[in-house]
Amino acid sequence: MELDELFEYCSTKPYATSGFPFDKNLLTFRVGGKIFAMIAIHFWEAGNRNIILKCNPDYAEELRERYEDITFGHTMNKKHWNTIYLKGGFTRDQLVEWIDISYDLVYDTLSRTELISLGKKEI
Repeated sequence: MELDELFEYCSTKPYATSGFPFDKNLLTFRVGGKIFAMIAIHFWEAGNRNIILKCNPDYAEELRERYEDITFGHTMNKKHWNTIYLKGGFTRDQLVEWIDISYDLVYDTLSRTELISLGKKEI
């Protein structure tokens, strides 16, 4: 997946926002103010294409064992985040699934108040 495709897909998630809250190199995707994906632009441009995604701890470990292109999430909680290097070791559909899982994990932690502030009706 190319950078523009990742940006487009992550941006289509309901209530997702993107930006550079830390510096001009770290593109983040958030829902309710909480990060579900990150891309280091300077690494991407240098050929080290990767995305950092949240993951269930057991599944995160399973993915790391199964794929050499998946490691712990650099700069993040290594138990809950994976860095996925886009070197062709898995399919586009798998990557989309992992983005969906990351988004869902973060979305599911949002409080009732946070959901209402996003524009959802009373729950």
